[in-house]
Amino acid sequence: MRVDPRSQARGQATGRRRGGGFRWWILLLFAGYAAWQWFGSAEVDPYTGETAHYGASADEEVQLGVQAFQEVLGDARAQGALVPADAQVSQQVRAIAQRLVSRVPQVATELAAANNQQVPTSYQDFKWDVAVIQSDEANAFCLPGGKMAVYTGLVPVAQNENAMAVVMGHEIAHALLRHGSQRMAQQKLVQMGQVAAGMAVGGMDPQQQQAVMAALGAGAQYGLILPYGRAHETQADQVGLMLAAAACFDPQEAVPLWQRMGQLGAGQRPPEFASTHPDPENRIAALQALMPQAEAFREKYCQGSGAR
Repeated sequence: MRVDPRSQARGQATGRRRGGGFRWWILLLFAGYAAWQWFGSAEVDPYTGETAHYGASADEEVQLGVQAFQEVLGDARAQGALVPADAQVSQQVRAIAQRLVSRVPQVATELAAANNQQVPTSYQDFKWDVAVIQSDEANAFCLPGGKMAVYTGLVPVAQNENAMAVVMGHEIAHALLRHGSQRMAQQKLVQMGQVAAGMAVGGMDPQQQQAVMAALGAGAQYGLILPYGRAHETQADQVGLMLAAAACFDPQEAVPLWQRMGQLGAGQRPPEFASTHPDPENRIAALQALMPQAEAFREKYCQGSGAR
């Protein structure tokens, strides 16, 4: 039987169109679902007045933070790096943490009122705790739910309790702002985009697929993930500075602190657009602009305290 090559070509083209049309319907469904997930999780953050998207409930965050903290402590103990609670540095760090945590209700109330929002209450369920870990790394963190750790390498960089309070206030602010849950929402969005993109390039040759996926990955990285991280750092700087000031620490120490932090690693760092953190000079400029507000917090809550 003779086969008409033109009919065969038309059949193949029709098959491709059908397959392509099916993929586009799937893509549209994915896009609709992603938009529903993203915008359905939108709330106004009371600390900043900005729109935020959450990927987990506040209760789930606390549970995840407790689990993660137990793993951190377990690893530190196994390595002999967990500094005893009665060591001087542990007592100093714990005292700073207690002062900061004690001012969370006031700062939450003040910032929510300034943004015409209801006062947040999720922090009331936090399981506050802090540990000091022996490490050369100049760092600290606060997990969702209030579990904190400070590395001893931060002590010589901070130099004093005021600067240490600025760092710890910044880390506590990440937890108050529920940045962990926000990153989960972002990751879900990126993952759905990757799945949809994988389906869209299904009919391409391998080289085209690789090029398209690489371009989409770069777009997500530089257009969503990194800017999102920098925004979180800026928010934590703002809320953390108010927290440190309300706890009667000197907010002015934030400027020399970040100048010292900027010199770590011989000052070598990627450009701001390729980093999750703001450029140190931009960060310092933003902190300096916040100083009048921070000083007002300090004046309000620290008159006659002897902590000035």
